[in-house]
Amino acid sequence: MAAQISGKRLVPVIALTLAMTDPRPPLLLVHDDDDLVAVSKPPGEPVIAERGGSPEACLRRRLEAQIGKRLWVVHRIDRDASGLVVFARNADAHRALSLAFEHRQVEKSYVALAGGELEKEHGTIDVALHSARKGKTRPARPGEPGRREAITEYAVEKSWRQEGAVVSLLEVHPRTGRRHQIRVHLRSLGAPLLFDPLYGRGLLPPGLDGAPCSRLALHARRLELPAPGGDGRLVLEAPVAEDLEQLQGWLDAEWAPTPESPGAR
Repeated sequence: MAAQISGKRLVPVIALTLAMTDPRPPLLLVHDDDDLVAVSKPPGEPVIAERGGSPEACLRRRLEAQIGKRLWVVHRIDRDASGLVVFARNADAHRALSLAFEHRQVEKSYVALAGGELEKEHGTIDVALHSARKGKTRPARPGEPGRREAITEYAVEKSWRQEGAVVSLLEVHPRTGRRHQIRVHLRSLGAPLLFDPLYGRGLLPPGLDGAPCSRLALHARRLELPAPGGDGRLVLEAPVAEDLEQLQGWLDAEWAPTPESPGAR
């Protein structure tokens, strides 16, 4: 339980203890000021505690332990994705940042590797989404109650081919923030993310057995958002995760770039 002093909630003692006992290297802080801290999340770590799991087994608690301060959750990315996550350092910043996300004032950019060939080099996916069973999301049916607008823009940066199979490196910009939006939208185009256990099962292209990465091939690379204090905008960027960099290098060595690929020109 957290202690209370002068009406302020302290970081739980058990979380602080993690900083002394955690064998993992410290999290990479991309930005840190009086209002927010931005961190590069490793793959496989949830932003907040999962149902039924330890309340301390999440990115928020690990980062609180590292910096010794309480943090407010502003947004999330998928557990198996890597990349940029922003936390607020105080209630006012949390309110301002949450409103910025809600009002679509935040520009988001992801790196994704998808199994499949997209018809267009760049495009916009405008497919409404609906919640599905077991925490999943699906494309909504026309006029279906509960459908929610969802828009994703993408651009093909490079692609590789081997024996008819294609892998595409994409820059993806979600304009809305629905659950699993990028994953469902790319699946709707016939190009699911590589190694996606929810939306790509049975659809992995052949020839990836020796790949150096086998987790969801999605990385939150960049955020541009209003500064909570009202002084301009912040541009934050997390370097692409090492395992995804290795995957791209492996594809360069083992697969052939497609002649029409932007990266092959």
